Amino acid sequence: MVLERGRRRRPLLIGGAVVAAAGLAFGLYWFEPWKLWVEDTVNEAVPTVSAAPKANASASPPAAPRTVAQGTLISHEHATTGTVTLLRLADGSHVLRLEDLDTSNGPDLKVWLTDAPVVEGVAGWRVFDDGEHVSLGALKGNKGDQNYAVPADVNPADYSSLAIWCDRFDVSFGAAALKPV
Repeated sequence: MVLERGRRRRPLLIGGAVVAAAGLAFGLYWFEPWKLWVEDTVNEAVPTVSAAPKANASASPPAAPRTVAQGTLISHEHATTGTVTLLRLADGSHVLRLEDLDTSNGPDLKVWLTDAPVVEGVAGWRVFDDGEHVSLGALKGNKGDQNYAVPADVNPADYSSLAIWCDRFDVSFGAAALKPV
């Protein structure tokens, strides 16, 4: 009788172990907890574009970018600091630059230009996907200085903020209001 009871429990134990292993695998895939201990530092230089060459002139030095807007990052879901600068290059293109960025690493982080207002605290965590936004691509690293090209068909004046957005969990890690200079 004791042997028979043990045989009945074995399939339940095996089934439970399979469900637990599947749950653990899904949790590791979805949350990527190892990123809490991984720091990705990026140190890109300020972008420049050479001015158009003039007839009978030697090559001109790279033209300095002009600051169009800037802001300071505030924390949302994760502690986030740094500055954001929107630059207009000599060729008319725009680049969004993050300087001294320091935030948590996370799954599926993006850099977004948005038309949403920057709101401090929990109320500001989820507002950025409610209106217009443009993804400038995946966050290159959670620390350092980095540049993101603004697509030529995007008018930066239509966007008033930047968000470091976690697409996986639909939440802002940090954001900055872009104030025209």
